[in-house]
Amino acid sequence: MDADAVAAISRLKFRYLRALDTKAWDEFADTMVPEATATYSEYLQFESRDAFLAFMRNTLGPHVITEHRCDHPEIDVDGDTATGTWYLADTVLIPGHNMLLRGAAFYTDKYVKCDDGVWRIAHTGYERTYEVVLSLSDLPSLRLTSSRWGLIAREPADANRTEPSPPEATMG
Repeated sequence: MDADAVAAISRLKFRYLRALDTKAWDEFADTMVPEATATYSEYLQFESRDAFLAFMRNTLGPHVITEHRCDHPEIDVDGDTATGTWYLADTVLIPGHNMLLRGAAFYTDKYVKCDDGVWRIAHTGYERTYEVVLSLSDLPSLRLTSSRWGLIAREPADANRTEPSPPEATMG
């Protein structure tokens, strides 16, 4: 086993997830080769990094808060190529649509070591093991009190409540 390659690929996947969740789109793009492909179902397939990036920017903009966590990597290295399987747990919060999604999946990735010596993703995708969607209306006590992209507070239906609303603030 090439321990250095496995460590570099693990860091790559973690950087991919961090860049996705923080919407650092240039850094996200740099985790993939230009001809990278992505498959998330029979309906979501992308034949280039640019197509995938455009979809992610549009779909997961500042109005969507995401958390992606991957662990339990199974990485096999063969020279300058590698494959990886990762367990994913994710949360997607869309306050404007009153929606919370929670799910799990197994990522299947292909990696290449590029001419600059850096590992990048050549293909990524996952198959869901489950996904649940909740209406935030079903969680009347839930309030989003902080977000990297600004405060979004949900006021409860009871206008006579006595506890104060969260302060107006933004995270920087």
